[in-house]
Amino acid sequence: MARTVALLRGINVGGNKKVPMARLREVIGELGYSDIKTYVNSGNVVFGGRKASQKRIEDALEAEFGWRIPVVLRTREELAAVIEANPLGAQATNLSRYLVSFSGSAQPLDASKMDGVTPGRNEDYAIAGREAYLWLPDGVHSSPLAKAVTDRRFGVVLTARNWRTVEKLYAMTAD
Repeated sequence: MARTVALLRGINVGGNKKVPMARLREVIGELGYSDIKTYVNSGNVVFGGRKASQKRIEDALEAEFGWRIPVVLRTREELAAVIEANPLGAQATNLSRYLVSFSGSAQPLDASKMDGVTPGRNEDYAIAGREAYLWLPDGVHSSPLAKAVTDRRFGVVLTARNWRTVEKLYAMTAD
């Protein structure tokens, strides 16, 4: 059975836009997907079944929770490619500060959109396909690089996960 990961952006952050994981699993199940699992409370859903539809999932979530929740989808194979690429893996020594920003577009990210961006001290980034890899050794909150990798800059929905979460989600897609 094909496995897919849905990455929901902006839920359960600072007590805002609360989405209970049990209800989230039910909504995904009502769409006909199966073997549904969530990981942590920040909108990571792994499921099986027919080819996933971003629009169907977003529409169902909006109907249930009352606001539009951007969803980014990746198949098991696509997550494997993200992990295989790992362009900053040699320098990323703290996996909770090594982020991958996933694009909701089918097109690769335009690396030239980062022209003129100056990363913070010891920070680095790489654009590969539909992902931006960010090494933020001093954390996200004060990072100029993290502030630069935005929907507005790239013109697409982006949602980030740390490397530990990426690896965990991939492991959860195993049949």
